[in-house]
Amino acid sequence: MRPVLPLAVALLLAAASLGAWAQKTAADGIAEYRAMLADGNPADLFEAKGEGLWKQARGPKNASLEKCDLGKGPGVVKGAFVELPRYFADTQRVQDMESRLLTCMEILQGFNASEIAKTSFGRGEQVNMTALTAYISAESRGMSFNLPNNTVQEKTMYEVGKRLFFTRSGTHDFSCSSCHGEDNKRIRLQDLPNLTKNPGAGSGFGAWPAYRVSNGQMWSMQLRLNDCYRQQRFPYPLFGSDATIALGMYLGVNGKGGESIAPAIKR
Repeated sequence: MRPVLPLAVALLLAAASLGAWAQKTAADGIAEYRAMLADGNPADLFEAKGEGLWKQARGPKNASLEKCDLGKGPGVVKGAFVELPRYFADTQRVQDMESRLLTCMEILQGFNASEIAKTSFGRGEQVNMTALTAYISAESRGMSFNLPNNTVQEKTMYEVGKRLFFTRSGTHDFSCSSCHGEDNKRIRLQDLPNLTKNPGAGSGFGAWPAYRVSNGQMWSMQLRLNDCYRQQRFPYPLFGSDATIALGMYLGVNGKGGESIAPAIKR
């Protein structure tokens, strides 16, 4: 007759292993997956390209973007991302990173901002725009979001963004808040951050631009918001529209104090 002790020990070890597996959530698994990929994040390549584009003389005026004022002064990149969107006196508009870049590309380099805005994502100067956002955001990695919300224009944009976030419409009666307005929601295996407060707002807003492993693409915040609208069955908003900037203002202010990890890596 075989001894039962080794069998009992094996069963206990198996039970303990199953218990540990059961305690691991889908979110834990996804977090581990991202951590494994982080060392080889392809966003690094876009970041390097963006730095080159920032310093390269281009466009009809054959000039670089090194005099572009992103809110911290001409040419200052470090710390700019975590304070955008913000109000700019020269354009008399609240602008996010992408719309501000369009202004600089037009004024300093002579590009046609309207034509770039109309270009499809992943084509032409839009490819360069994405690389530039990767570079600029990387220069603020690890910093805390601290969007200014002092001027009348900034306060107004925040309120507009808040209303847009909760507005239900379209064929499916969706809003941004349908997925991101409460705690403990998820879609398939992925947790959905609550973007109305921290830590969800900081971690959600602070991860874009990001590289999407599932489709092998680098996405800016503008593309992320466009895709959210697509999933709500809304028409795409215009690139750099006041609607997307207002949403960015709402999310960014809600995420004050959150750490920027952009450019991040996503599933």
